Amino acid sequence: MTGQRSGDQERLFYAFNLDDHVPKGHLLRGIDHFFDAGDLRKHMASFYSHTGRPSVDPELMIRKLIVGYCFGIRSERRLCEAVHLDLAYRWFCRLGLEDAVPVHSTFSENRHGRFRDSDMLRHVFESVVRCCMNESLVGGEGFAIDASVMKADADRTRGMAGTETIDWNRGEGPSRAVREYLATLNENDTDAWAVEAWQEPATQPKNISLTDPAARWTAALGGPAFYVNSINYLIDLHAGIIMDVEATPAYRIQEVDSTRSMIDRVEQRFRLKPQRVVGDTAYGAASMLAWMINDKAIEPHVPVWDKGTRADETFSNSDFQWLEQSNEYRCPAGHALRSERRLFKNPRAHIAKANTVYRSSQLDCAGCVLKDQCCPNTPKRKIARSVHEFARDKARAIAKTPVYRQSRKDRKKVEILFAHLKRVMKLDRLRLRGPSGAHDEFLSAATAQNLR
Repeated sequence: MTGQRSGDQERLFYAFNLDDHVPKGHLLRGIDHFFDAGDLRKHMASFYSHTGRPSVDPELMIRKLIVGYCFGIRSERRLCEAVHLDLAYRWFCRLGLEDAVPVHSTFSENRHGRFRDSDMLRHVFESVVRCCMNESLVGGEGFAIDASVMKADADRTRGMAGTETIDWNRGEGPSRAVREYLATLNENDTDAWAVEAWQEPATQPKNISLTDPAARWTAALGGPAFYVNSINYLIDLHAGIIMDVEATPAYRIQEVDSTRSMIDRVEQRFRLKPQRVVGDTAYGAASMLAWMINDKAIEPHVPVWDKGTRADETFSNSDFQWLEQSNEYRCPAGHALRSERRLFKNPRAHIAKANTVYRSSQLDCAGCVLKDQCCPNTPKRKIARSVHEFARDKARAIAKTPVYRQSRKDRKKVEILFAHLKRVMKLDRLRLRGPSGAHDEFLSAATAQNLR
């Protein structure tokens, strides 16, 4: 028999419990069980006035933010609509059926104001990491480090050549993203680095965005060039928990340098220092290896960045024997390569760009039968030995161990997190601009990934 809805007047009173309508296996139930925002109000107390109308609860704003990043809701307007309509979202945000959802403008105002000024997103991220540590999800023995580029919220057609002079004060004046860029311009000066062979030269950017000048112009993914920022993750290898995150321009120098600040910050905040750090070749520069070994007592499970291997079938640097006592190399023919061949009245260091250069004698090379295999295009052979060669040698020795081979497999965990971030959580393009915008988005995304 066909059913028919009665035309009686609807009930005036309902006994409705939101908790009964959220599935037991819902993702937000698991997150709510572990997420504790009890100290948020205390952390934010100094950023609110003691008088006037009560503000929106900061815990509500953070819970909405977690919902957005966990379920890939990138628009703040759409997030407010989703929380208004979805019962599970309302339940997680501690909102009843009749409670009003703060409008998107209020949400944006707090997110770009009080939350950023108080560094609350960093506070929430670290509280989640501590929760993971309490649940024994952090081993602390091995960390992995890697970086990935993220498209910036900048139109690739709205830019100018890096060689042109840009008047940032035109129109209504510089935007927040431009002000941040100008304020940090001196801090991001790569001339302050001791440039090694692997490092990029401190050149003028090819193209500068007018909306987000801190973003870097790149064609790293093989397609048309666009503006990007870099997201850097430091993860624990036990369960893939993100221990720290850093936003940097898409320069290899600054990506690698972020490793130092993240490892130091984890040690300071959580009293945790790994025994080994796993990374790709970008982190295998001599200075970085020396910092890990000498300064931090950490084993670098990183391929050594080595320019001494040749592909033209001539002798590589590894074919030369290093003699520590006599401070010289010996070539396959038995001739010596030295940093100096005569005594100077004023001793010279013979160090150029953190390398000591060892040269053979031109007379030895001229009559050598192996010259065509050694230096066919130059009158003599030279080898640049890093001042941190001891650290490079130790890293090469580590690379021959079974633990290192396992570390190479474990490093995929950080790459999986980047894939999850872009494909599942839909964070393939930033919505906030400037260094602080990238910092906020990356911290929020890393918090959501740890909670998931």
